[in-house]
Amino acid sequence: MGLFNKKKNYIRINPNRDGSPTSKPSVPDNMWAKCPNCKRTLYKKEMGEEKVCPHCGYSFRISAWERLAITIDEKSLEEWDNQLPVRNPIDFPDYEAKLQRMKEKTGLDEAVLTGKAMIEGREVAIGVMDTNFIMGSMGTVVGEKITRLFEKATKAHLPVMLFTASGGARMQEGIFSLMQMAKISAAVQRHNQAGQLYITVLTDPTTGGVTASFAMEGDIILAEPQTLVGFAGRRVIEQTIRQKLPEDFQKAEFLLEHGFIDQIVPRLELRTRLVELLDLHQTKGWCDE
Repeated sequence: MGLFNKKKNYIRINPNRDGSPTSKPSVPDNMWAKCPNCKRTLYKKEMGEEKVCPHCGYSFRISAWERLAITIDEKSLEEWDNQLPVRNPIDFPDYEAKLQRMKEKTGLDEAVLTGKAMIEGREVAIGVMDTNFIMGSMGTVVGEKITRLFEKATKAHLPVMLFTASGGARMQEGIFSLMQMAKISAAVQRHNQAGQLYITVLTDPTTGGVTASFAMEGDIILAEPQTLVGFAGRRVIEQTIRQKLPEDFQKAEFLLEHGFIDQIVPRLELRTRLVELLDLHQTKGWCDE
């Protein structure tokens, strides 16, 4: 019977032949992910660079850098306003230290990355929000960067393409965060009056003050499938109106059905659709005609 006894102290050979043997299994971190939509466990390489579930098409949240990699032409980004000074307008405890940690973690200076880039040879002003940076919350620097994005685009006669992803206003900056809503909206209006195109792409999640301002002010509003879009939270609304909300409430599909957005576009098709919209509106040099 001894043949069937398990050996407790076995040796696992390290695939690195130059390394030393180890008695512990070596499994790399972050190899697997669970799809929130279809609940399947996925080998991450299956999702590809776009991070899309191969079974149900669910789009996982991605960073600003990952978004740019699948959207713009390689090495075409000219980043704008990435050295704006840090502010703590209401002296929130440890706020500066938290910002510094987020900068080191994400490689971003704030929760939005802005600049000028090319998409299949078409020049655009682009902004990408990142939920990895304090949940993509909108503070004074985020507001200033997006405002400058529209101002520079207006001056250069460029269309603006903005990917939204945010938990809303940044509580560490209080009322100063809420003031960014009107500030950005004014810049959007000036851009519109100059005859320029503004496309918003709502990604998961787009909530709070971002939804209540520039996210819903685009000439064309696209969204990725199953994106959460809303102002207040579901539970808050149900407790306020004392009614049970539909299961798909605040999802992109619900908003499309009720006329709040123009189209839902799968991530794998998004770049092609954006190029089609740019060509349709003759954004390349049309202001000079």
